[in-house]
Amino acid sequence: MLADDASCNSRNKFPGSVYADRGRHIELYGDNIEVDYRGYEVTVENLIRVLTGRMDPSVPRSKRLLTDDRSNVFVYMTGHGGNEFLKFQDNEEISAFDIADAFEQMYQKKRRANTMYSKFYSPNILATGSSMLGENSYSYENDNDIGVAVIDAYTHYVLEYMEGINKTSHMTMADLKFGSYDVGKINSHPGVRSDLFRRALDQTLITDFFGGVAQVEVSPPSPSQVQSHQEQSEQIPLPPPQIYKRAEAPTGSMHSSLPLDVTGAWTQVGQKVRAWGSLVAIGALVGWVGWRK
Repeated sequence: MLADDASCNSRNKFPGSVYADRGRHIELYGDNIEVDYRGYEVTVENLIRVLTGRMDPSVPRSKRLLTDDRSNVFVYMTGHGGNEFLKFQDNEEISAFDIADAFEQMYQKKRRANTMYSKFYSPNILATGSSMLGENSYSYENDNDIGVAVIDAYTHYVLEYMEGINKTSHMTMADLKFGSYDVGKINSHPGVRSDLFRRALDQTLITDFFGGVAQVEVSPPSPSQVQSHQEQSEQIPLPPPQIYKRAEAPTGSMHSSLPLDVTGAWTQVGQKVRAWGSLVAIGALVGWVGWRK
């Protein structure tokens, strides 16, 4: 979900692009970014519908979350807000209670998220925020070409840390916390809430939420599936038996019968065809040469 107020703004000297720093080293709006909701589609109602799965049947799969009880859902929200609320399009707000209730519905439906997470009460949620109550979240730097800040300090240092992580990494969420949450650089106190999470941070891989790593579990077939497979196998007719003819042996032979060498017969036929084909090709070539003269 992107409001597109930055990439498509007339003040942006680089239309269709969003960079993470004024040096423009990291393009956040590249060719591999898929935006499912943009502009005025980014509303509180649509966000809650996506999280809870309460969608109209006409909504395509690309606009659905399509998760189950084994999914790890990463929810990242950034923008202007305050104590227990976040603004949408400068027109409406989503509260900490709205988010908490949406996550509870995800949990009840067996689908699986510093003041925005204060109202969470559903299990299996690991949450973090950029600043404590009474603190501001500061921007990292301004881009003079655009005239606005392009990224906040909290996101910048988390992104900088994540750029060194690959899909085979064994770094944990505890490493992320202690590796990127530098209060002196961020100028605020990032918080982590893990009391609802059922795993220790030092045993939870970062790639469980970042990096697109999927874990595949192969379960044995159920008895009904085995029985169905057996019934289908019994219904498939077997091919008729192959009958091979044997040539009678000539008179006086030591053996009463000999097997017919089908492979040898076809080999002889192939040799004769190739021989005649060569003669025809030579004749055609000689005729063409004579006609040219």
